[in-house]
Amino acid sequence: MYQPRTYRHWIRDIDLISFSVVVKETDLCIRASTNLKRKAFRLVTKYRSILERHIERHPDFKTSLKPIIVESNAPQIVKVMSTSAESAGTGPMAGVAGAIAEFVGTELLPFSPEIIVENGGDIYLKSLKKRLIGIYAGKSPLTGRIGLEIDGADTPLGICTSSGTVGHSFSYGKADAVIVLSKSATLADTAATAIGNLIEQPSDIPGGIEMAQRIEGIQGTVIIAGSHMGLWGEVKLRQISLQNQILTE
Repeated sequence: MYQPRTYRHWIRDIDLISFSVVVKETDLCIRASTNLKRKAFRLVTKYRSILERHIERHPDFKTSLKPIIVESNAPQIVKVMSTSAESAGTGPMAGVAGAIAEFVGTELLPFSPEIIVENGGDIYLKSLKKRLIGIYAGKSPLTGRIGLEIDGADTPLGICTSSGTVGHSFSYGKADAVIVLSKSATLADTAATAIGNLIEQPSDIPGGIEMAQRIEGIQGTVIIAGSHMGLWGEVKLRQISLQNQILTE
């Protein structure tokens, strides 16, 4: 069932063209220097079809909550999801939103020097300048008050979020938001899920930070539970207002 992304009303990008692409459960908000909606639609359809065909032959790829080894000749998006799941200790579908954002965004880059693909709060970002990404953490008092400062030189970058209190994504934990930064949006998505599964209460935040430090390829993480927050890695936080920002759920 389609669920409206109400947090998108907070987006105030004035230097890029914004458009949406919806194919079945996939709901992307994309920003680029020009309207690439038709290309993006074809790419979303392409990658969804690849995954759907693979799942038809290997149903456990969709249902497993543990890493799965795939064939050496599997499609690239399948292999990336598999290796990311192995790094984080999750099932491969834990990274599906980040993977779609990453693969679609990468293929759109030749047509726009800047690309922002947001898929249910999971972001693939390529920017030429500094961007502020506001953090949406449900009912936490930190929602809308802090954001990530991302330098254009540090992109492409994946910025993905898992929540046990917001949205429809599956999580064993109760964190309001676990945000992970990685060069791979697929890995950022799977890692955010794995870390989020650990957070039942604020006292679990240090354990989540320790897990993040063990996952190779993660550049930084932010963990929010109520009014409590933990940080690790290459994370720059700023106080924000609801203008000229992207909001991640």
